[in-house]
Amino acid sequence: MSVYSPFLRLLVVRNTVKLRLCRKVTTWSPVGAAFNTQTLLRSDLFRKNVGLFGVPELSCTEGFEVIQERALLETEQLVERACINPPSALTVETFDKLSDSLCRIADLADFIKVAHPDPLYREAAEKTCIKIGTTVEKLNTNVELCKSLKNLLDNEEVMSKLDPETRRVAELFMFDFEISGIHLDEKQRKEAVNLNVQLLDLNNQFLMGCHMPNRIDMRALPPHIHNHFTSEGNYIQIGGLHAEAQDDLVREVAYRIFLYPNGEMMQTLEDLLSCRNRLARLVGYESYAHRALKGTMAKSPDTVMKFLQLLTDKLQDRTKQDFEMMKDMKRKFNPRNADVMPWDHPYLSGVIRAERFNIEPSLYSPYFSLGACMEGLNSLFTQLYGVSLLAEQPKAGEVWSEDVRKLAVVHETEGLLGYIYCDFFYRPEKPHQDCHFTIRGGRCLDDGQYQLPVVVLMLNLPHPTRSAPTLLTPAMMENLFHEMGHAMHSMLGRTRYQHVTGTRCATDFAEVPSILMEYFATDYRVINQFARHYQTGQPLPQSMVARLYESKKVCGAADTQLQIFYAALDQVYHGEPQNRSTTDILIDMQQKYYGLPYVPNTAWQLRFSHLVGYGAKYYSYLMSRAVASMVWRQCFHKDPLNRETGERYRQEMLAHGGGKEPMLMVEGMLQKRPTTQDFVDALVSDLDPDFEAFIMDSEG
Repeated sequence: MSVYSPFLRLLVVRNTVKLRLCRKVTTWSPVGAAFNTQTLLRSDLFRKNVGLFGVPELSCTEGFEVIQERALLETEQLVERACINPPSALTVETFDKLSDSLCRIADLADFIKVAHPDPLYREAAEKTCIKIGTTVEKLNTNVELCKSLKNLLDNEEVMSKLDPETRRVAELFMFDFEISGIHLDEKQRKEAVNLNVQLLDLNNQFLMGCHMPNRIDMRALPPHIHNHFTSEGNYIQIGGLHAEAQDDLVREVAYRIFLYPNGEMMQTLEDLLSCRNRLARLVGYESYAHRALKGTMAKSPDTVMKFLQLLTDKLQDRTKQDFEMMKDMKRKFNPRNADVMPWDHPYLSGVIRAERFNIEPSLYSPYFSLGACMEGLNSLFTQLYGVSLLAEQPKAGEVWSEDVRKLAVVHETEGLLGYIYCDFFYRPEKPHQDCHFTIRGGRCLDDGQYQLPVVVLMLNLPHPTRSAPTLLTPAMMENLFHEMGHAMHSMLGRTRYQHVTGTRCATDFAEVPSILMEYFATDYRVINQFARHYQTGQPLPQSMVARLYESKKVCGAADTQLQIFYAALDQVYHGEPQNRSTTDILIDMQQKYYGLPYVPNTAWQLRFSHLVGYGAKYYSYLMSRAVASMVWRQCFHKDPLNRETGERYRQEMLAHGGGKEPMLMVEGMLQKRPTTQDFVDALVSDLDPDFEAFIMDSEG
């Protein structure tokens, strides 16, 4: 989702699909086969280049300037129209067209600047992002534009005749004007614009620095661990935590060096947090956290901190037991030093899971070929929603890498719903994060048609080989299901306005559909439909699925507590300014909310990249998981493939995007409004052992 505001916010194939329902007749093929081959046949390589995502101008880098200038001209015309028209539903439609005109360029460029393998394309896209971003910041403080919207909101007679979604979208546009300082005098408005522009630069600086490796003279490290890292002349480069390394020393060295404080980055973070706070206070909020949480399920920092503290209190005994288990395990490896340190947590919890449940990933991967997993997703969506995933041949120039697959999402009666571009395979310089990008949002068009949504899913999977398809570990399979949850949120939403389409909703609600998919990914009734050994065709034994499901609970309290620590740190950083360094705050939060000691001369916060995209909202993962858990247990656990439940879930939670207040959607699905205590209880109950699974495993 875009960070701009207000106008840029955040295989069993059914052969009975009626092609006449789609806008054009297209040749489709089964989804599984498209992912189990090395490359798709490209019969059209010598035909006309249609441009990235079918945008003709983007057949070359110069096209970015062309489409951006066209969007800016259209923006001027729409602003003029919005300012002269009398208040009516057309006012909101004009604002949404303005939002769409900018989003269709900015969102596409935002993706290309990080994903395209050609640096010239990345550079051109980056320039477009800056140009559009500057325009947006000016629109945020356009008094005449805001006045036209305020005239609508103040006209009770007109507002009473608008449908709920239109009223909400109008209020969201006004909210975004307000947090951008529209009510300020001219001097203060200019200051707000300058702060927003400054923040864009600081965000980019911080994100770049988060992923930069640190290096150390190789003579400072024992020779026997050199081969674990990348060497460059006389230096060792360390670009990550190496959390899965078996050697204690490798993990410790990576932790201490990768997290070693960098003065320039420390200043960037201080400036970023200070700039956010100044902007929030300038536009009338107590803190940046108060500004960020308005309109979310949580609504306020007080609610978030209450949630985190209640969860900490409820998990206290379990967390202590988890760390004791880790200590016992470490003692086996290192009797002389059994103290559990932060670099031990991921590794030891993984060892305990593997030892207790025998969940070595290599035992599972042969059953999770990428093609089989995609067929499994297709089957699941067909049964729940009447939707099929169908592979479509991209045209020449449409995709940025030859291994990108294009999927059409087709409903059995509604026809073509949208497109998913699957950028699943590893390549050099590609971001290592699994993520979902909205390229184009859905909306109702003037001619009665629907603007089809377009999204990209990005993973980093190994390529298939001549001898074997791409085989996924259980974690990779779960990530695939997670990201596909975001994609289907985008596909199944049918909002009138693109400003609230799909995942353009409150952050603590946006993660619910994706996390819910993780529950499907560990249920035997779902897995049994597709998990087959790629060589023998044998199904994955039910006992192995049970072990996988139960293993996720091992050290689950400690894992959750680590997320609580991150969320609390994020809240405090974005709360009232404190006369302490970011490291001093981290030490305090780690002591209160984690349980493992701070390591001197480290600055984990400088690698906390989520501070940019999820500033003051990192808690969203925990709260969304709580909602997903409640929806799963109450609605899907009894029968995860029930069509009636799937349709109700679509209508109550997926269809509205951000066009309905998030807690109302949750309440509609659960038939009750959950309390903070309900959220806590849901997360804790997820850690309780399933004794039926133990019995099944022993019988297996």
